[in-house]
Amino acid sequence: MQTPDEIYGELFRDVQLKAIFPDNKTFVDCIPKKKPADIVQDYLKIKDGKIAKAEVKKFVEDNFIVPLSATPGYHTDIKENIVEHIEGLWNVLQREADKPVEGSSLVALPHPYIVPGGRFGEIYYWDSYFTMLGLAKSDRWDIIENMIENFAFLIRQIGFIPNGNRTYFLSRSQPPYFSCMIELLASHKGTHIYSKYKNELQREYDFWMDKTKPTKHAVQMPDGSVLNRYYDQLDTPRPEAYRHEFETAAEYKGDDTLLFKNLRAACESGWDFSGRWFKDGKTFTEINTINIIPVDLNCLLFHLESSLALAYRHENNKQETDSYTKKAMLREDAIIKYFYNESDGWFYDYNIETKSLSKQQTIAGITPFFFDIPSSEKIVKAASVIREKFLQPGGVVTTLIDTGEQWDWPNGWAPLQWITIKALDEYGEINLAHEIAKRWVQLNIKVYRNTGKLMEKYNVVNTHLAAGGGEYPSQDGFGWTNGVLLKLLKRYHDIF
Repeated sequence: MQTPDEIYGELFRDVQLKAIFPDNKTFVDCIPKKKPADIVQDYLKIKDGKIAKAEVKKFVEDNFIVPLSATPGYHTDIKENIVEHIEGLWNVLQREADKPVEGSSLVALPHPYIVPGGRFGEIYYWDSYFTMLGLAKSDRWDIIENMIENFAFLIRQIGFIPNGNRTYFLSRSQPPYFSCMIELLASHKGTHIYSKYKNELQREYDFWMDKTKPTKHAVQMPDGSVLNRYYDQLDTPRPEAYRHEFETAAEYKGDDTLLFKNLRAACESGWDFSGRWFKDGKTFTEINTINIIPVDLNCLLFHLESSLALAYRHENNKQETDSYTKKAMLREDAIIKYFYNESDGWFYDYNIETKSLSKQQTIAGITPFFFDIPSSEKIVKAASVIREKFLQPGGVVTTLIDTGEQWDWPNGWAPLQWITIKALDEYGEINLAHEIAKRWVQLNIKVYRNTGKLMEKYNVVNTHLAAGGGEYPSQDGFGWTNGVLLKLLKRYHDIF
C-alpha cells in the first residue's frame, strides 16, 4: 500500500512545504475525487517551475475531499449529565466498516470502530484499549469485539497492529495493548477468547521479537536477556508531519536519517513527544529514542507472554504453556534488574548507549505495578514518589520536566491516570488512588462544564489553563478520555 507522498509526489511536497493546510495531517487524509494518476498528471501540466500557494490550494480543493473534524456538526448540551454525554458520544465517534477508495490513505477495516475525535478520524492502537474500558461500562461489547476483530484483521493482513489504519502508519506499531484487550473481552465472554485469538497473539509477539521481519525491536542486554525498544522501519520524514520534520532537520547537526528514525520511534511509543526521549532531557534535536529501553513497553510484553501462556494452556499445549510462562518469568526478572532504582524505589527506562538508568523520572515508572510485577513492599516508596513529585491538583503529571512538548509537565493524560490509579489500588494504596481519581474526574468535569468538551489531554498543574505543546492544538472528542472517565465514574462512584 502506497503512502500519500509516494502517490502524489511533487503535489504532496508542494502542499506540505507551502503550508496549504495549517496541519500537515490534513492533506494525507484527503480523499481524491478521481484517479490519483490523473490528478498527478493534471498537476504537472499546470506546474511550470514555481507555482503560487493560492494555485496549489485551489487545485487541492478542486481535486480532493478535505476531511472535517471527526465530530462534524456535533453540539454539546452542557446541562446534560456527563455519563449521558459520553454514552451519546460513542455513536458520534463510531465509524462503520470502511469501503476502500483508490488513493486514500485509509486502510479499510471490515468492522465498525471508534475513533478518538478531533483531527483523528481513524482507529488508533493503544487509544482503543482505554476507550474500551468505557465502552465496557456502557455495555457496548458489540463494538469492543468489532474493534478487536479489526485489530486481528490487521495482524493477519500486515503482520502486526500499526499505529492506526492509515498507509503512512504501516512502518510502525504503538504500545502493544492487544493482549489487554483480549483480557478485557475474556472477562465478559470467558477464557476461550484466549484460544480464539491465540494465532493473532502469537503473530503480535513474533513481530515485537523480530521473528517475522527484522524490525530491530528486540535488544540483547549485557546479561544475555532480551528486552525491547521502539523502532520504526523507516528513516524518512513522516508524511503527516512533513513540514515540521524538515524544519527540525534544519536545526539538527547529525545525520538526518537518524533524526527521522528517532522521531518515528517516539511516535511508536505513543509519547510523541517527550523529554523522556531526549539525551539532555530538554532539547528536541537531541532525540535518542532508539537507545532507550522503555519500562512500560517491556511490561506490556510481559503481559503478552503471560497471555500466550494462558492461550496455550486453554488448548492443553503444555510445551508452549511452559515456554511462555518461562519467558514471562525471565522478563519479570529483567524488568526488576534493569529498570528498578533501589535508592528511590522508582522504575526508570534503561539507556543502552550509556548502559545505565535514564535520568528522566516519568509516570511510566508505575507501570510494573499495573501489571503486578514488583513485590508488594515496593509500593511504599513508589507511592511516596507519586505523592511528593507527580501528584498535582488535577491528577498525576506525566514527567517532571517542562520542555513544551505535550507528553511533559504540566500535562496529564487519561491512560496514565488509569494505569496509576489501578496500580495503587491493587497494591493497597487505596487513599492515594482515590485522591488521584477524584482530582482527575473533577478536572474533566470542570472543563466539560466550561467548554462542553472532553479533551485529549489536560493541564493538571494549573487547572485553570488549557493543556499545550505538541505539533497540533489540543483535540476534543475524546476517545480515551471518555473511556477512562466513565470507568472511574462507575468504579469509584461513592467518592465523587
